[in-house]
Amino acid sequence: PEGAVVATAVRVRGLTKRLGRHQALAGVDLTVEAGQVYGLLGPNGAGKTTLLRIITGLARPDSGAFELFGSPFRRGALREVGALVTEPGLWSRYDAVEHLRMHARLRGADPAGIPGLLETVGMDGFAERRVSTYSLGMRWRLGIAIALLARPRLLVLDEPTNGLDPVGMRDVRTLLRRLAADGVTVLVSSHHLDQIAHTCDRIGVLAEGRVRYQGTLDGLARDGDLEKGFLALLDLL
Repeated sequence: PEGAVVATAVRVRGLTKRLGRHQALAGVDLTVEAGQVYGLLGPNGAGKTTLLRIITGLARPDSGAFELFGSPFRRGALREVGALVTEPGLWSRYDAVEHLRMHARLRGADPAGIPGLLETVGMDGFAERRVSTYSLGMRWRLGIAIALLARPRLLVLDEPTNGLDPVGMRDVRTLLRRLAADGVTVLVSSHHLDQIAHTCDRIGVLAEGRVRYQGTLDGLARDGDLEKGFLALLDLL
């Protein structure tokens, strides 16, 4: 409804981070509204992974602040965040159910939800096959299932379609849209413009540690051409 207040899942203000001599983040401002799939777009080395590592508590900023679910960051809020910021660390001799049961014990999650979770990520037909037999796409889906174990309000994924074939990319896109429909906010990074275009409600374009654009995909396009607008924003035309 018009005038309604939209809850915010993530709000970042003035984040900076230096990695050695490299200024990875140089004053990042960004807002992710609850219930959306938000795409963080940018070339390799733009600072995407560094930003996601800070949001998920894996790194500390040098300056600036951020909020999760409307409150200043505190580590306790990470109980409501599921994350896959690196390629999932899996054991080749175990199957999907065994992985999920181990992680459920570690996180105090209810293992009764495992069958439904495997169905959600489209792995119910592979639940008892060893990880050594999995494709890269299946490994990513299992990693996402692990991130969803504690029923998070926010799911953070770093380049989840890297290395996937077209079918795997489509499956990940479908899964992210389904999660958003179920009320999970998704923050996903990519350097593939077409993947973001088919998945996200809003985007932020990061380059050289700064947000160059934040808004809708239509707002980024130039003369109706999304790629042209993206390249122009990065001064690559």
